[in-house]
Amino acid sequence: MENFQNMIVHYGTEFGIKILAAIAFWIVGRWLVGIAVNLIEKSLNKQFIDVTMVRYVKSITNVTLTVLLLIGILGYLGIQTTTFAALLAAAGVAIGMAWAGLLSNFAAGVFLIVLRPFKVGDQIVVSGITGVVKEIGLFATTLNTPDNILTLIGNNKIFSDNIQNHSTNAYRRVDLLCQLAGNADHAAAMKLLREKVAAIPNVMATPAVDVEILEFNLVGPMLVVRPYCNNAHYWQVYFDTNRTIRESLAAAGFPVPVAAQLHLTQPEHS
Repeated sequence: MENFQNMIVHYGTEFGIKILAAIAFWIVGRWLVGIAVNLIEKSLNKQFIDVTMVRYVKSITNVTLTVLLLIGILGYLGIQTTTFAALLAAAGVAIGMAWAGLLSNFAAGVFLIVLRPFKVGDQIVVSGITGVVKEIGLFATTLNTPDNILTLIGNNKIFSDNIQNHSTNAYRRVDLLCQLAGNADHAAAMKLLREKVAAIPNVMATPAVDVEILEFNLVGPMLVVRPYCNNAHYWQVYFDTNRTIRESLAAAGFPVPVAAQLHLTQPEHS
């Protein structure tokens, strides 16, 4: 019994020391990985590499070095990495099915970096979500939405769907509607709106403001008002144009459009 207790203490102490050493190796290793990743980031920044590429390389380096560190710690603990690899190979089908989504996201991320439909800082619309690109990661792209919500979208979902990039072109169009009364002078209203909207700050002179009749309804003609501006000024121009439409038409004395009502006559009963 005494020999058995001594054996337990001996092996327990040896295993405990290895566990403590492995924890120490993990802490120091992660610290060294962080230093290496930061050095690579600084080196790429000095070469004026695009920030999108820098963050992608940084993510790949971090994951790769962490995996190598984990394999080294397992080897120190006496776990044969060859056996570990054999177990992974034996469970390859299950792991492949479980990781199919991750691998497709990883492959899509590579294509996003190579084809560059957008970059960090661009305002895009993907999968019905509008936001500014914060990071293109290994498996997902991070957006900040206009209401300041951090949103992660799988790279494969982005790459397999339509992508709208609002930041690529020099300007974009703002589409607004203006309802006129049936008895309003539409020609005078269109001329007035062209002048007033063109005077709004950050509205471009070229292309000129479009004001045309879009359709007719029971109330009267429906005008479309389309100023052009830089993407950074979109919402300012949007709200200012709405306010200008309302104030300028009211100040000029145009009649207020009123929804038409259908009056049904009841048949007389004898």
